[in-house]
Amino acid sequence: MSTMLARDWDSTAPLRRDVKFLGRLLGQVLISHGGEELLNTVEEIREMTKSLRQSYHQEIYERLKERIHGLTPPLRGDVIRAFTLYFHLVNIAEQNHRIRRRRQYRRNEEEIRQPGSMEEAVHRLKEKGVTVEELKEKLDRMSLELVITAHPTEAARRTVLESHHRISQLLEELDHPLLTHRERELLEEDLFNEIAILWQTEELRDRRPTVLDEVMNGLYYFDETLFDLLPEVHEELEEVLKKEYPQERWQIPHYLHFGSWIGGDRDGNPNVTPEITYETMKRHRSLVLRKYRTALYRLMRQLSQSVHCAPISGEVAALLEEEELLPPEERWLIPHEGYRRAIRVMIEKLERVEAGKEGGYENAEQLLADLRKIESSILRHHPKGHFVRPLRHLIRQVELFGFHLATLDIRNHSGEHEGTLTEIFRATGLAEDYPSLSEEEKVSLLVRVLDDPRPLISFIEEYPASVQTVFAVFQMIARIHKEFGERAIQVYLVSMSESVSDILEVLVLAKEAGLYRRHRDGRVESKLHVAPLFETIEDLEASPAILNALFTLPLYREHLKARGDLQEVMLGYSDSSKDGGTLTANWHLYKAQQEMYRVASRYGIRLKYFHGRGGALGRGGGPLNRSILSQPLEASCGAIKMTEQGEVLSSRYLIREIAHRSLEQATSALLEVTFRNQERGEEVLERRKTWEKAMEEISAYAHGKYREIVFQDRDFFQYFKQSTPFPELGSLPIGSRPISRKGSGRFEDLRAIPWVFAWTQSRQLLPAWYAAGYALDRFAARGGGELLQEMYRDWPFFHNLIDTLQMALMKADLLAAREYMHLVQDQAVANRIFSAIEEEYRRTEKMILFISGQRELMERIPVIRSSIRLRNPYVDPLNFLQVELIGRLRSLAEGEEDPSLRKEVLLTINGIAAGLRNTG
Repeated sequence: MSTMLARDWDSTAPLRRDVKFLGRLLGQVLISHGGEELLNTVEEIREMTKSLRQSYHQEIYERLKERIHGLTPPLRGDVIRAFTLYFHLVNIAEQNHRIRRRRQYRRNEEEIRQPGSMEEAVHRLKEKGVTVEELKEKLDRMSLELVITAHPTEAARRTVLESHHRISQLLEELDHPLLTHRERELLEEDLFNEIAILWQTEELRDRRPTVLDEVMNGLYYFDETLFDLLPEVHEELEEVLKKEYPQERWQIPHYLHFGSWIGGDRDGNPNVTPEITYETMKRHRSLVLRKYRTALYRLMRQLSQSVHCAPISGEVAALLEEEELLPPEERWLIPHEGYRRAIRVMIEKLERVEAGKEGGYENAEQLLADLRKIESSILRHHPKGHFVRPLRHLIRQVELFGFHLATLDIRNHSGEHEGTLTEIFRATGLAEDYPSLSEEEKVSLLVRVLDDPRPLISFIEEYPASVQTVFAVFQMIARIHKEFGERAIQVYLVSMSESVSDILEVLVLAKEAGLYRRHRDGRVESKLHVAPLFETIEDLEASPAILNALFTLPLYREHLKARGDLQEVMLGYSDSSKDGGTLTANWHLYKAQQEMYRVASRYGIRLKYFHGRGGALGRGGGPLNRSILSQPLEASCGAIKMTEQGEVLSSRYLIREIAHRSLEQATSALLEVTFRNQERGEEVLERRKTWEKAMEEISAYAHGKYREIVFQDRDFFQYFKQSTPFPELGSLPIGSRPISRKGSGRFEDLRAIPWVFAWTQSRQLLPAWYAAGYALDRFAARGGGELLQEMYRDWPFFHNLIDTLQMALMKADLLAAREYMHLVQDQAVANRIFSAIEEEYRRTEKMILFISGQRELMERIPVIRSSIRLRNPYVDPLNFLQVELIGRLRSLAEGEEDPSLRKEVLLTINGIAAGLRNTG
């Protein structure tokens, strides 16, 4: 194993060293477990797949197929796991190398600033003449909210993630220049033991995770990195600003926040009950209170000042009067250490919050006030210009996280609300058959109900269980607001929003729960943003008209006024891509943002776009900073909200330094787009009109081509199900939510996540690139070639689109994909459809190289190109094994089951996901 890793990995010397070293340790583990036979089998299969890539020979291909066919358990399972563990170790080595490179920049930041860093971004702004006043004005409006979701399609158990974290830390420690020989030996021994334990750890979950399992997985990242990291990023930006603008005292607002969907996303997931949502918030609070207590205990150890040397303020002295909350034996016993006595009282008040006892803090603002009292007192006697950083750090944490930790978004399908109100309106005599009403009649009825201060529902128990459940969600939101604060839940997202009535229905249910109220004097009180989610191409096209109709309603304008004249709108990248193809979806998303912005501007409404991007390339995925930079000018008002999908959480936020780099790149991109409008002259805006007209034409070509194969070819959906491991994905215990809506087998009800995941497993990655080449080629053939090159050079949106397409083509692999044709029952259909895919792949590759001026894909990003190319020979064996095992599994007689065989299939799914990364 060590030789295979060392020979093929082409990167910088330290990375090669790490991979070689980890490979040697893995090789020792394999020999220890399975002897030379296991290691030799892995090496033999790898050599054959590598030879096929270098130069195809039918003889080698037949020998490889025969070798894989002849593998039997337990050796076969061990081979799969060996390649999978290899990818995990290489992923860790690559992350460690990123940390190494970042530190190298930090050591030399006086001479060179790292691209994408906050130092570079602020320095560029100063060079362009941005003043302090302009900076302050923009910073006050700048915000980035990242919302974590479940969907862990990398299928990594928390136990496995923790092992990865330990291996990463040990690998990082090996870089220390002052290690003794003995210390290095001990670290290497610890690494070997970690790899051995990881090899002996069951990678697959033994059951499908519950929603609360997913909640705890999400909270793991807050516990490990985000709780401490978010204030550090804010503090670093302040330091950078002080360096570039030293004459100013900077105190930046809290522009960076994390939210969550986990435990609040009900769309298609019956397991997310109101009780689960409440329990989710309890666990959020429990974690944040524990973190505060830990920080306070550290402060208590540090703040040992005596009142004889540094007198405390009257406000802190007043805090000491609350020592009576504690039994005498639990109080701080040294009377003259005033700060320690005060902090012990604060710890007790926090403990009472979680225990539900009287005397605790009623809200986070009270804790914040006490911390500020202590800071103010210390500043009276501390050396001028210096601060107690842990105290300032904790103050910012409380400001950022409150008692709720992360804002929880609630989401549900519009049909659920309509069904609930249908029953309520029938019972109250307002409408016998609400769904049959016209849209105009629905809106009129809903407005009438909202205008009436009287409640509709007297006894919810009299309604069907489905109605009680939907209404209980709104009652739960009201309860959470009361117990955890209104920051805990601020937004209610409406999936499949197709009309004004879809939004007003939510307001009616909110009214019944006391979240929306019209007072007798006409004043409106509203405690919840209602955000439409536009997901399909058709819905995106209709979105400006829907907003316009909403904003013309006086009642809805009053609701918005109560919410600060802010309208949040969510854009669905996954379903729009599944519906119309990635190129068309990206263009319609871009265009919808522009048109909705124009509508909102006419009414004086601020829009906040929530980008529902997936982790995979076929679902809007890609680097966070590039996603920010590709937004249209109209959406670049400084306020951006995006999902961070479950499958990217470990790669971005498991390791502290990597998480810091990701967030500083995002901050740098946010600064750039916030000031982008100032850099655009009339000439550029005129050129943009030409580009947008071109994109409209290109999108139309792509849309027709995509729908021709996906929707109009009657054999295509069957080809998809048979030529990918889609049927087997349902057996993989990776999420609490079903893989299709309504449990149906229809394409329309299939979720975008398994749709993209299955195509990625088979190495076709069709959703991420198909139809783009045809559209670009057709436009170029009409004389648009030079314009396409100009658009790539000068238009961030188009540049990011092309780069995302070439990343998808690099990860796709037709050599491996061809193997999956053998799984299709009708080989004539398989050959016809695969030939069409292959032809479009070649055309797309040709057009991307022409537009970007490259000789090879990803030529200008050699590190990523090298990483992908050199992973392929190790992913290939898993693809060959997967095809072999799926074929055997599907050939079982009806009713026959082979759990061991199914487990091996699921192991190949895990391995390919680890090899390709961001694949879900």
